[in-house]
Amino acid sequence: MDKKLIIFGANGALGKGVTKTLLSKDYDEIYLFDFKFDASFSDSRVKQFVVKDLSIEKNVMASLFDVKTNEKTKLFLYSTIGGFYGGTSVWETEEVDFDRMINMNLKTNFFIAKHFSELVKKSYGGSICLTSAFTGNHPEELKFSYGAAKSALNYLVKTLSLEGNSINLSINAIAPFIIDTPANREWMKNANYASWMKPEEIGELIHSLFNHFNFVSGNIIELKNRFNG
Repeated sequence: MDKKLIIFGANGALGKGVTKTLLSKDYDEIYLFDFKFDASFSDSRVKQFVVKDLSIEKNVMASLFDVKTNEKTKLFLYSTIGGFYGGTSVWETEEVDFDRMINMNLKTNFFIAKHFSELVKKSYGGSICLTSAFTGNHPEELKFSYGAAKSALNYLVKTLSLEGNSINLSINAIAPFIIDTPANREWMKNANYASWMKPEEIGELIHSLFNHFNFVSGNIIELKNRFNG
């Protein structure tokens, strides 16, 4: 049984950490997608693809075109795609900024999940893990557009978890509070970094979800507090 892995957003801080972890696992082919890459991989299993705006459906379809599958293939997909912009109150939020958050966090992942599902229909089965956010379940001030988009993303996960049963597709999402990235360290210089989620550890969690994809589905896994165990 072949195992193929797809990662969208592989070149970002979270994506790099997750990719590093998943490269050490037993996937037969690994497809990496992002808007650019800082480096190439010598691993023969890895194929890298530069993508265009993923809030446009045809671009997502083109990205997945080269992924080949059959009834003896298990497919796994992780997406880091999303982002935060705004920091304004509801009454200060401009339509263009609201649309930007919906496009970045919801439309992109909707199209990815939609067309990955079509691949799974031709496969033995598969699983998706998306990247939500803690604020998607726990509203915060000045994050309306971002939180609304992530909350809708959570609904996508819950819905596709139900619908995916018929095609052997499971789906989950991680919902981190703060991830340990260089940008976050620069932004919060005096924080307790030990309590932040580590990208490589998130990769281990995602791999575990994929290893148990036939019965773990529909979960929004909140990652808020970390301690050294």
